[in-house]
Amino acid sequence: MEAVGRISPHVNVAPLRAYYFSKDEKLLVYDYYQGGNFSMLLHGNNEGGRAALDWETRLRICLEAARGISHIHSASGAKLLHGNIKSPNVLLTQELHVCVSDFGIAPLMSHHTLIPSRSLGYRAPEAIETRKHTQKSDVYSFGVLLLEMLTGKAAGKTTGHEEVVDLPKWVQSVVREEWTGEVFDVELIKQQHNVEEEMVQMLQIAMACVSKHPDSRPSMEEVVNMMEEIRPSGSGPGSGNRASSPEMIRSSDSPV
Repeated sequence: MEAVGRISPHVNVAPLRAYYFSKDEKLLVYDYYQGGNFSMLLHGNNEGGRAALDWETRLRICLEAARGISHIHSASGAKLLHGNIKSPNVLLTQELHVCVSDFGIAPLMSHHTLIPSRSLGYRAPEAIETRKHTQKSDVYSFGVLLLEMLTGKAAGKTTGHEEVVDLPKWVQSVVREEWTGEVFDVELIKQQHNVEEEMVQMLQIAMACVSKHPDSRPSMEEVVNMMEEIRPSGSGPGSGNRASSPEMIRSSDSPV
């Protein structure tokens, strides 16, 4: 935990203020963020329905989160990892800028610790099997977060029983049937114009991240670079690199 506390400051990484570590409890203390978290914005909470997030806001939030995770990965000789990437851990300021939180505690958890179903949907297959986290398993989790942003579906949400929604598997099955347009959140389709190409590009990045083979996944630095190419600074919708066809998504390495 001392290594986590020594991470150099970054605008998209929540500074760890204090921690408590014992056999039965492991607590992290962060600042309070008035904007809540990305999960609340995407899916709503007990107090009301979800906000209608436009594409530009979703894209910026995910890019800032990627920059924060990339910074964590580059710290301490590129040995650190997050270990618990999910939308509730993407904290937001009042202006909806991102601070990634809850990182570095995964290696301290016992192998016998029960993984909450809310987190299970973000875990890479090899992390579920071995309980060992790596930077490439972080990349997988971030890919699931991107799919959550694109589809509007909650990752890991139980469906009546103990079944966990496997977002990568669901997306791949839809794309395989040539229904790529059915993947995207209906709120995005209703609100936005001229951004479908960017959404397809983001879908391609997400599917690369959730490759079932860790070595086939990009690094977080590469993910940041690819995301920045979608919407270069100061550019409007549709100005990034031309998206590849849905056929390329179908033929990519899939988690199915």
